[in-house]
Amino acid sequence: MMVPPRLCVCVHRFISTYQLNSNTKPQASPASGTRSPSENVTLLLLHRIQPSISKKPELLNSFLFSVHQPNQASTTPTAETTVTPSFRNKSPKDINILVVGATGYIGKFVVKELVDREFNVIAIAREKSGIRGKFSKDETLNQLKGANVCFSDVTNLDSLEKSIEDMGVPIDVVVSCLASRSGGVKDSWKIDYEATKNSLVAGRNRGASHFVLLSAICVQKPLLEFQRAKLKFEDELIKEAEKDSGFSYSIVRPTAFFKSLGGQVELVKDGKPYVMFGDGRLCACKPISEADLASFIADCVLSENKINQILPIGGPGKALTPIEQGELLFRLVGREPKFLKVPIEIMDFAIGVLDFLVKIFPSLEDTAEFGKIGRYYAAESMLVLDPETGEYSAERTPSYGKDTLEDFFQTVLREGMAGQELGEQTIF
Repeated sequence: MMVPPRLCVCVHRFISTYQLNSNTKPQASPASGTRSPSENVTLLLLHRIQPSISKKPELLNSFLFSVHQPNQASTTPTAETTVTPSFRNKSPKDINILVVGATGYIGKFVVKELVDREFNVIAIAREKSGIRGKFSKDETLNQLKGANVCFSDVTNLDSLEKSIEDMGVPIDVVVSCLASRSGGVKDSWKIDYEATKNSLVAGRNRGASHFVLLSAICVQKPLLEFQRAKLKFEDELIKEAEKDSGFSYSIVRPTAFFKSLGGQVELVKDGKPYVMFGDGRLCACKPISEADLASFIADCVLSENKINQILPIGGPGKALTPIEQGELLFRLVGREPKFLKVPIEIMDFAIGVLDFLVKIFPSLEDTAEFGKIGRYYAAESMLVLDPETGEYSAERTPSYGKDTLEDFFQTVLREGMAGQELGEQTIF
């Protein structure tokens, strides 16, 4: 049993005040010998609490340890200031990384990259993973080879914490690749905010001191629900690091993924025109491959120059507009470019109609949101937004990796889009 903490605090304050206010040196006397003011106060307090100590002698050592602290500078850190060694000082095989969203489009590549770098990976997966739950447990285990697969539900905090606890190991780092598959209003908040926050809470409760978040570059101009949900979590993640110096984050905001630009490859191969909005120059991007993005995310685990940073990232090469992407594709198939230009106003009209109908039929809420998502990607560049000019800037968008869009197009022309499913909602 310890001396009550409040008593110890009061004693510390009393002794400190006594010492600071004492302008005379301690005098030797039969009663005090050469005791200091601090020692005299300690004896006085011991006399006052003697009845309790005589009944419970074990209080004595605890009490003396608590109160007998010299009020002077010391180079020896106290228990409160001792810094826990950073996981970055460990070898990768001793670093436990919890990956949520492990079976998603990017998540699978992140797990593979971390395993290849010899980290100890704990991958959270649903019992039925993939689009519309098409993969069984065995298929999921095969996809996540080298990782310790934990089947759980990230949308249920209690279930997630219990599953992680059952793994029996502490967590050093959480990597979140969670993202709403549809972009619907409720699903966005359920996954991009609530489930991602669950992974933060569960990881922190198991000792995690770093969180790597896969976000999106488009959150810098939030007009859609999934962007608002991501931004809300980003804000809370940053605040968590601000209030705890022992916790850090890396927020990764990639540009367009290759797969989002591959939907028309097979159409063009079959002789169809390349469809684009406006004149094909409304927007641009520096697309990045899943493997290069996974490598960058893995870098964020140990790289100290990525701590507490928001990190926009694109692939190698120049930014490409839709018309430039189409021209590249036609060159690869050996045909003259043939474009179908769709006025962006058609989408504006459709969205206006859907917004009106939602007021009468609330069940159309997600349909209206899907229209807004399509409109956003048709007109907004996936590049860094220059805060000074309000314009998108290719120069300000960092490049990373070696895989190019041309390489991706050539692969799809040879092998098709197998494994590059575009999810629940597509435009082309």
